[in-house]
Amino acid sequence: MSDWKDTQQSQQAFGSSVPRAGGNLAGETYDEGLRKHMLSIYNYMSSGVLLTGIVAILFSWGGVESPAYWLAVNGGLLFWAVKLAPLAFVLAMSFGLHKMSQSTLQIVFWSFATVMGISMSTIFLVYTGESIAVTFFATAAAFAGLSLWGYTTKKDISGWGSFLIMGVIGLIIAMVINMFLGSETMAFVISGLGVLIFAGLTAYDTQMLKNQYQQIRGTSFIGKAVIMGATNLYLDFVNMFMFLLQFLGNRD
Repeated sequence: MSDWKDTQQSQQAFGSSVPRAGGNLAGETYDEGLRKHMLSIYNYMSSGVLLTGIVAILFSWGGVESPAYWLAVNGGLLFWAVKLAPLAFVLAMSFGLHKMSQSTLQIVFWSFATVMGISMSTIFLVYTGESIAVTFFATAAAFAGLSLWGYTTKKDISGWGSFLIMGVIGLIIAMVINMFLGSETMAFVISGLGVLIFAGLTAYDTQMLKNQYQQIRGTSFIGKAVIMGATNLYLDFVNMFMFLLQFLGNRD
């Protein structure tokens, strides 16, 4: 991701009081604005996850006659294009953020969630629907708890960021290596680390988005920040779900 969310240099320590002219009334206005901002992020994020789920289910409908099955068996280059397309959308949103209008960014976000649904539809060919549902609700419960902790904790966890990003890079490298090795033990370790890393990112991103509001409130950038914040939390949720599925998923 680009540095759109890097507000650490200018923001004061987390947990310190925010100077608000006008006493309690101004403070209440700030708190109401913060709640509205975070609610907008969660609404976008949850809507994106819902859209992805609907597309994945529809695309996998019909078993061996489904588009997902055709894509997995006969897709070839198309299969990999669909799998890698979400990364292209994320990069476009990150690096094209300041050039895109808010409406364009919205279109890219919904397109990204749709393509993610197509990409994830093949899990229905591998795992039972029941185990996918159980994993989804387990992920949702874990995400809610971690995000709530990140929002309410007085502890400054901004220092986690560099270690978590390094962890994500390490995961990607390990996954590429294991594509050639095919080690089940390594896959198990990767999945365990993936769950932990994206659990940490959920709490980290939530606190970062809360702190960021102090710098962007009242600016024209806040609408874009909502979409990008939702994208971050969406990725945390989906990746945690996919890694957790390796443990809880029952194969057909």
